[in-house]
Amino acid sequence: MLKGILFTLGVSMLPVVELRGGIPFGLAYDLPFGVAVATAIIGNLLPIPFIIVFIRKIFKFLKEHVSWMRKIVEKLETRAMNKSSIIQKYELIGLCIFVAIPLPGTGAWTGALIAALLDMRLKRALPAIIIGVLIAALIISIVSYGVIKVF
Repeated sequence: MLKGILFTLGVSMLPVVELRGGIPFGLAYDLPFGVAVATAIIGNLLPIPFIIVFIRKIFKFLKEHVSWMRKIVEKLETRAMNKSSIIQKYELIGLCIFVAIPLPGTGAWTGALIAALLDMRLKRALPAIIIGVLIAALIISIVSYGVIKVF
């Protein structure tokens, strides 16, 4: 069971995959429903405060000191800001909705990146991201485990 928990935690921490991949992996490792979902949520949320607080400084350093990373960082910034319209329009509710929608290009990592690039404070952005992750976990749980097994 520990191997399944660690794997689910690790997969859920990855950008793009996040808990959308973590919950099904928890299912594949035969983890109990609550353990799989809780592990995926924790794994998905662990990197978020660090992204919000440090990503702008990291991006600035990379653009100034690692020449080959400049275009990659600028592309990441541009892609994130291109997805920011719902967050700019509806602020924290928009951030929550953006994170909650389990589609490619959305999720906690991108939401945290957008929040950081929009200069949102951690104490404002984190609760919206947490709620969005919880909603995404519910959606993915229903899809992965089926309505009958969840309820």
